[in-house]
Amino acid sequence: MNPTLSPRELLRQLYQAAVSRALPAMQMAAHLPAPPDSRGGRTLVIGAGKAGGSMAAALDALWPAEAQLSGLVVTRYDHVPPDYRSGPRRIEVVEAAHPVPDAAGRQAAERMLALCQGLRPEDLVICLISGGGSALLSLPAPGLGLEQKRDVNRALLRSGATIAEMNCVRKHLSAIKGGRLAAACAPAEVLTLMISDVPGDDPAIIASGPTVPDPTLCEDALAICRRYRIELPPAAQQGLSSGAYETPKPGDACFAGQRLAMLATPQLSLEAAADHARSLGLAAHILSDEIEGESRDIGLMHAALARAVARRGAPFAKPCVILSGGETTVTVQSRSVPGRGGRATEFLLGCAIGLQGEPGVHVLAADTDGIDGVEDNAGAFLTPSTLARAAALGLKPADHLERNDAYSFFAPLGDLFTPGPTFTNVNDFRALLVL
Repeated sequence: MNPTLSPRELLRQLYQAAVSRALPAMQMAAHLPAPPDSRGGRTLVIGAGKAGGSMAAALDALWPAEAQLSGLVVTRYDHVPPDYRSGPRRIEVVEAAHPVPDAAGRQAAERMLALCQGLRPEDLVICLISGGGSALLSLPAPGLGLEQKRDVNRALLRSGATIAEMNCVRKHLSAIKGGRLAAACAPAEVLTLMISDVPGDDPAIIASGPTVPDPTLCEDALAICRRYRIELPPAAQQGLSSGAYETPKPGDACFAGQRLAMLATPQLSLEAAADHARSLGLAAHILSDEIEGESRDIGLMHAALARAVARRGAPFAKPCVILSGGETTVTVQSRSVPGRGGRATEFLLGCAIGLQGEPGVHVLAADTDGIDGVEDNAGAFLTPSTLARAAALGLKPADHLERNDAYSFFAPLGDLFTPGPTFTNVNDFRALLVL
C-alpha cells in the first residue's frame, strides 16, 4: 500500500475508479450500428436518466458527422456535461426533477412520444436509458394527474419499498414506461443502450423499462401498494383493478427485432475499484453488487464484518478494502419532522454505531451519481474519530437516525463527500478500508 496516500484520498480514488468505469464515452462505440442513411432511414435518439446527458454527448461524438442524427433526451437538473451544454449538439437534452417528477419531465415525455409518431421500418431509434429515468419520464396514465402521480411517488420513496417494487407501481401508472415507449416506436428498429443502477441489472427495472417487456401485472402493483399502505387516487385504483393500466408483455409484437446492450453495471464499477486498490498494493474484496435492505441495518452488518477483520484478521487479512454496491432503502420514521440525508449517509450512521470508533477502519459510502437523495453531497466519510468529534459537538448518531437526518450529523464534522454530479449512475458505492 502506498504510504503517502491518506485513507480519505485512497477511498476517494476508489470511488473515482468506480465512476470512471461507468462513464459511457469509452463503452458505447462497440455497440453502435451503421447509420441507416444508406437505406433511406433516419436516426432518432430518445432517452432518460441521470446519465442521459453524458450518454447523448458520447453518442453525438461517435456518430459520423455526415450522418443524420436528432432527438431528445431528459436528465436531472444540473446533470448535463458542461461541454455538451454549451457546445454545438445534434441531440437536445432537457432537464427535469428527480426523484419526485415535475412538469418539465411530463413535457419531455409528451414530446418524446410525439417524435416517435410516423416512424418507418427503415428508421433507427437509439434509446439511452439509465437510472433515474423513471422519475424523469413522468407521463401519468390516462385519468391521472401529475400531482397525483407525485403523491404516489413520494409515498413510495418514504415506504422502504425496494426499487423493483417501486418501479412495478410506477410503470403501471405511466403512459410511457413499462415497454410503452417501444410500442410507440414500432415499426422502427430500436437499439436500447443502458447503464444499470439496479441489483441484478434487470432491464425491465432500470428506469422502469420504457423499451423492454414488463413481466409484472397490475395485480402486482396493487399488492405492493397494499403492503406498504400506499393510498392510491380513485383513477389509479380503478385502472389497476380493471387491468386497464396493463403493460406490454414478453412476446408482444412491438418488441420484435429490438436489441439491447448494457454499457455499465454496478459489478463492473466495483471491479474497477478493486483493480485500483490492488494496483496500490492493497487486497480488495467485493461482497456483492446486489445488497438491498434498510440502509442503517446494512451499515450495522458492514460494521460487524469490518470489526472482525480489524480484530481477528478474519474472514479477510488486513490491510484490505471491502467493497459493496446495490440499492438500500430508507424508511422515513417521522413525517412531521423532516430530516436531511439519503441512503449513503444513513448507512454510515448505522455503520458508525456498529463500529464505535474501531481503530484503523475508514469508510466511504456514496451514490455514484454524485447526489445522495436530494442533497448536494454524494455521501460522507467515516473515521475512527467520527463519534468522538461528534460528541464534542453534542451530536448523537441515534438521534439523527431517529429523524432520518444523517446529513446534519456529518456536515458539522466536515466529513460530507461532495464531488458534484458525475454524469453517470450505477447506484450505491461503499468502501471500508481496514488498516
